[in-house]
This record gives sequence, C-alpha cells and structure tokens, in this order.
Amino acid sequence: MAYGQTWPTKPIRWIVPYTGGGLTDVVTRVVTQKMQGLLGQPIVIDNRPGANSILGSDIAAKAAPDGYTMVTVIAGYAANMTLYAGKLPFDPRKDLVPVSLAAIAPLILTANTNFPAKDVRELVAYAKANPGKVNFGSSGIGAGAHLATELLKQTAAIDMVHVPYKGTAPALMALMANDIQILVDVPSTMMPHVRGGKIKALAMFSVKRIKGAPEVPTMAEAGGPPLESSTWVLFMAPGNTPREIVNRLAQETARAIHESDIMERFSQIGIEPAGGTPEQAAKFLDAEIAKWAKVITTAGVKAEQ
Repeated sequence: MAYGQTWPTKPIRWIVPYTGGGLTDVVTRVVTQKMQGLLGQPIVIDNRPGANSILGSDIAAKAAPDGYTMVTVIAGYAANMTLYAGKLPFDPRKDLVPVSLAAIAPLILTANTNFPAKDVRELVAYAKANPGKVNFGSSGIGAGAHLATELLKQTAAIDMVHVPYKGTAPALMALMANDIQILVDVPSTMMPHVRGGKIKALAMFSVKRIKGAPEVPTMAEAGGPPLESSTWVLFMAPGNTPREIVNRLAQETARAIHESDIMERFSQIGIEPAGGTPEQAAKFLDAEIAKWAKVITTAGVKAEQ
C-alpha cells in the first residue's frame, strides 16, 4: 500500500490520441485540471493524434506502468479491437487497463436542410424507396458516428452509402454543401449549426432527451428504432500499473467530475458525466467492444489500409 500513498511525487503525462479542441481533448482537460489539485501534482496533456488513435494508445501501452503516464480513449478504441484485430502494435486487453469512464455523449442524427425527411420515420421510408441513393458521412471509418449509422441501417433494413471524411469538420462542410444527406456526430458540434438553421436534427441516439438539446426527440420519439449510441471518454493506464494507483486515479476522477461546475458545463454541451470504479469501466468497455464487433462484422466494415 505504501506505493499508492507516496504517489504522485512528480507531474503526470496524460496522452490524448487526438488533436486539441475536440470533445476528447476538452473533457480530458476539464477533468484533469480539477484532478491536479486533488493529486497535488501537475497533469501535462500530450496530444498525439494519428492512425485512428492507435499512435497515442501505443505510446501509453509501452510506457512505464508507474502511474506517471495515462491515456484517454473513446468509442473508436473499442471498434479498433475488431477493425484491427491481430494488427495492433500492442495488446489492447493486457497493455492498457481501464481506470474510469469520464463522460458519455449520446450521438445526434442530422440531415441537410434540403433532405425531404423531417424525422427518422420519413428517413427510413425515403431510404427504402431510394436504396443506395442516400449518402451518409462520418468523421472516419470505425468512428462511433460511422458505426451508429451502420447500426441504424442494419436495424431499419435500409441501404445508405458511407462517405468517410478525415474528421468531423470536413464531413459537416459536406453536409451543409449537400454532398451528403445524413451525418451523425456529437451534439456539442452539431447543435450550434442546427440552431443556426444550417442543418436539421432528426433524432438523438438516446433513451431520453438530453439537457444540452432538449428540443431534439429520441430515436423512438422520431418514429425510428429505439437505438442508443454514444461516443464516450474513458481514462486508461498502462497494463501493470499498481492497483492502488489505478484505484486512486478512479476516485479522483469521480471526485473531479462531480464538482458542480463540471456537471453544469458537461450538461450544457450534451455530455453525461460518469465516474466510477475501474471494474465498472472494464465492464462498460467489454460491452462496447462486443456491441461494435457485431455491427462491424454484420456491415463488413474494413479498416483503412
């Protein structure tokens, strides 16, 4: 136990395998800023984007398991286990260990303003009448947004064509330019454009309406299948990090997240705060891996070579 009591004695490096300014980066920065005070040491964010988050995850997986390197992963990490099965430069089940689920962001289904459907019922009817004529974008192959749309296609038995982009920004531009008709992403990115009249919201991939976008109906309310799909932010540590340190990190993550200003900030941008034990985080991750493995296999999704 002594190791957990003396740790940390120096700054902690926290890898974010994505560029600055996105949901993953923002959530990590907001939570770790609070954690610094609780741990009594600075937390230094290290953005290492590349290869669908594999680059940054690999750096963390190969770091010393001493509590001084952490990494943030999102839904794409769970998909990568199937998409890149046997091809990852590390063992995702052994070389990284879940610490705590930080936040969940239900995804939103949007359409360009010229698209005739005004809800999910009409989208399904239109896609059935026009197989292969509806294009949907995504921030990349295997992204949570891509797989959520594949899940909708499978559940509603409709044929739509996937057009992957290198990130949300170009996909959103394509939606507004009418190059694609449908785009799924996080509410924090999409709602300003919905409220500005540039795109329209069809439904939220959630069981109940969210505080950050109360005007948007759930999938079921919009006449679609009652699907739930989200991207999420989960904190992980190198595989053999001492259990006392993993537990302490999980406790401080939960304490930071449940501070009222963070709860308020998250809810305004459509993020549900989480926090919990390493065991709960591991169970959540396992369920997500299984869910997306099924979608990927059924859809025949192949990773970018």
